[in-house]
Amino acid sequence: MRIAGAPISWGVCEVPGWGHQMAPARVLAEMRDLGLAATELGPDGFLPAARDEREALLSSYGLGLVGAFVPVVLHDLDHDPMPEIERALDAMSGVLVLAAATGLAGYDGRPALDTRAWATLLSNLDAITARAARRGRLAALHPHVGTVVETRADVERVLSGSAVPLCLDTGHLLVGGTDPAWLTRFAAARIAHVHLKDVDAALAERVLGGEVAYSDAVRDGLYRPLGEGDVDISGIIATLEGAGYGGWYVMEQDAVLTTEPAAGAGPCDDVRRSLDYLAKAAS
Repeated sequence: MRIAGAPISWGVCEVPGWGHQMAPARVLAEMRDLGLAATELGPDGFLPAARDEREALLSSYGLGLVGAFVPVVLHDLDHDPMPEIERALDAMSGVLVLAAATGLAGYDGRPALDTRAWATLLSNLDAITARAARRGRLAALHPHVGTVVETRADVERVLSGSAVPLCLDTGHLLVGGTDPAWLTRFAAARIAHVHLKDVDAALAERVLGGEVAYSDAVRDGLYRPLGEGDVDISGIIATLEGAGYGGWYVMEQDAVLTTEPAAGAGPCDDVRRSLDYLAKAAS
C-alpha cells in the first residue's frame, strides 16, 4: 500500500480559527513513528517555504512529499488563477490537489453558480490540467464541502464538462451527497489521488440537510477512523486496485483540536487505528 499522511489529520488547517495547531516537529515525528511514507504539504507556513529546506526537513523524518491541497477561486471571470497555480507548482512536488474555492472564509457556506461561472470554472480546470501536464505534473480536482464543487450534481457536471482528473475524498464526497463507492466504480479512470476518510453517516445527513455547520460537525466527530464509520473503505480500495490505480492513499481525516493531545493520543491514535484497519483489510 502507498500510504501517506496529511497535516489536517492532526488538526493543522488553513482556515483561521480552526482550532489548536500542533507543531510541525510533533506531527512529522508521529507520521514517521506510525510508518507513513510521505505527507501532503499542509497550509502555508506549516513547512518551510524554501523547497530545499522543506525537502531536507521531511527527509530527516524519512518522509517524502506526495502533493499539496490548493484552494483557488476558479469560477470568477475577472480572476486569473494561473499566477497562484504557477506559484504552487513552483513550491511543491507531487499532485496539485485543487479545491474550487468560494472566495469566502471557511467551509460553512457556498454560492450558487450561474451558467457563466460554471463555464469559467470548467475552462479553468482544463487550462490548469494542461498547464500542469506541460510541466510534467498532475493536477486533480478535490470535490470538497463548502466549495463550489460539493454535490453529486457538481461532480457529474465536472466529469461531463472537463477532463480534469479527480481526487477521490471518501468523506467529503459522502457529506456532499455523492456515494464514493459509486464514483469509484463509475469514474475509476479519472481518479488520480485518494484521500481516505470514514464518516458518521447520520451526522453527514445533518450537514447535508443544513441542520449542522460543517466545522461544528467535524468538531463533533463527523470523520471516524477507517472501519469505524459508514464508508465501504475496503471495497473502494479493492475497486481502485482492480482498475489499476497506482497513486497514493492519503490518511486525510479532518480534525479540530481544542488542546495539545497527550503523547500517543488524539490524532496519532486515530491514524494508528486507521492503519490497523487497512492492514487487516489487506491480510
